[in-house]
Amino acid sequence: MKLWKKVLMCSSVVLAGLTLGACSNDNSNSTLSNDNKKPITLWVATDYVPWYKTSVKQFEKKYPQYKVKVAQSPNGTANAKTDVGKDPTKAADVFAVPNDQLGSMADAGYINPLSPKDVANIKKNDTAVAYKASQWKGKLYGYPYTADVQFLYYNKSKLSASDVKDWDTLTKKGVVATDFSNAYNIWPVMFSAGTKLFGDSGEDLKGSTMDSQNGVNGLKWVAEQKNNKGVMQTTNALNQLKLNHAQAILDGPWDAQNVRKILGKNFAVAPYPTITINGHKKQMQAFLGIGCFGVNSHTKNVKAANALAEFLTSKEQQLIVHTKTGETPVNKAAQATAAVKNDKVADAVMTMSKPGYSVIMPKMPQITTFWNESAPLLSGVYDHKVKPAQYRAKLAKLQKDISKK
Repeated sequence: MKLWKKVLMCSSVVLAGLTLGACSNDNSNSTLSNDNKKPITLWVATDYVPWYKTSVKQFEKKYPQYKVKVAQSPNGTANAKTDVGKDPTKAADVFAVPNDQLGSMADAGYINPLSPKDVANIKKNDTAVAYKASQWKGKLYGYPYTADVQFLYYNKSKLSASDVKDWDTLTKKGVVATDFSNAYNIWPVMFSAGTKLFGDSGEDLKGSTMDSQNGVNGLKWVAEQKNNKGVMQTTNALNQLKLNHAQAILDGPWDAQNVRKILGKNFAVAPYPTITINGHKKQMQAFLGIGCFGVNSHTKNVKAANALAEFLTSKEQQLIVHTKTGETPVNKAAQATAAVKNDKVADAVMTMSKPGYSVIMPKMPQITTFWNESAPLLSGVYDHKVKPAQYRAKLAKLQKDISKK
């Protein structure tokens, strides 16, 4: 899903507009009225509205006491936090939301923790990483349903499966295109180098460790790519692949259909390759996002809203999402079906979702500061405008700035 792709290109969104709500942290939804007869509203991505209407009809058949109105998210699902925050009392009862927005929304009182029953169901039926990604401060706030992570698309007539296993071989045999001004694409190299962003949990304000020799080593790798003839800096990797100026790109499942059209029978995917940092082979990593459905804490019909969110994230509905969009389910039984196991893209996503291949998108409110400052740092290092002698100081400033409350 394009949950993260859009929001990360608009990283200047300010969190100051988030105000604390009156809801408590003990599932205060339970105190609201559940007998409201008005239809509840569901917000989803614009192009998903038609087939979610079909899912809603199935829901209404199962729960005839409830009615649902499907509408497009006002400014896209990537901006759920902003849209709900404008006026939670007028926002949708249930809405699609990336997991990295759950923390801010929970702190603002827009969403409440899930019930013990729903928590138990998610823990039992969904992957451990989806369960973890939907938590904030030890409580579950989202109903997970899909995994999003980047991997490698490549032209198998130009590159072999063996070629793409290591960055050095890949960039000697062909050209890989990506955007070094996009922190979503490039910052995870810093995880490969051994640094942490908000600690192991992704929720530790003082847990970032980029101000270190490991951080410097990561930036050195970024700088080296400027002179690597097998690496292309571009803000439109798809076009470079289409023109055959590049034979591989770093991209996600949201562009699978486009890449299939470009490569046709030469379409191939693979997990990220290994890279060499400070003389050591490391697994190149990516950011992992989990698509969720959130329930508005201001809904007038809690039972209907919770029932809808649970229904839309069931095994059956996750498989429908996979069929319609190609997104990878997080339900373990859905992942075990032939339809998902035999899907090359889903297989790459599931591999990249494993520990050591990716890091869950942090849910800290300070992530906005991180996006704003990390992108120009990476771009400057790649372009050699930021000199090696400046690396440590720049990393120290970034670490300090994202550690402020």
